[in-house]
Amino acid sequence: MAKKTKKQQSAGTPATVALTAAGTAFTVHAYEHDPAHPSYGEEAAEAMGVSPDRVFKTLVADVDGRLTVAVVPVAGQLDLKALAAAVGGKRAAMADPALAERTTGYVRGGISPLGQRKSLPTVIDASARQHPTICVSAGRRGLEVELAPGDLVALTGAVLAPVGRA
Repeated sequence: MAKKTKKQQSAGTPATVALTAAGTAFTVHAYEHDPAHPSYGEEAAEAMGVSPDRVFKTLVADVDGRLTVAVVPVAGQLDLKALAAAVGGKRAAMADPALAERTTGYVRGGISPLGQRKSLPTVIDASARQHPTICVSAGRRGLEVELAPGDLVALTGAVLAPVGRA
């Protein structure tokens, strides 16, 4: 995977700053965000020409009163029961979007699993292991980072579990 160019370095977000500080290899992909597009993740996959099973969306859920991050392919959905089980919880529901934004420091559609304001428990769908690299939000709409799934797991302290469904 190529290192960032000087132009890519100017697109600094807390996510890219965290990746750089960790010395992790990654590639930044920028595209023109269309506010009218119905799905942020599908828009990213289309714009980058990447299969939707390699582009992962970051969702914030409430598991037994504790915010938890789920990273699942944009082509599918989050299985809330599986997410709760993956972190030893009983019940999960999607978090209030305003609370998710305040807690992570990112806006909806641009929430990255990296460089969040507050470190949250993170679960990455096990399908990420099937790819040499995956793409996740770099911290704003229209900006993605591509990195090895193992690096994402290491940097977020995540667990891999089957939390996505078609």
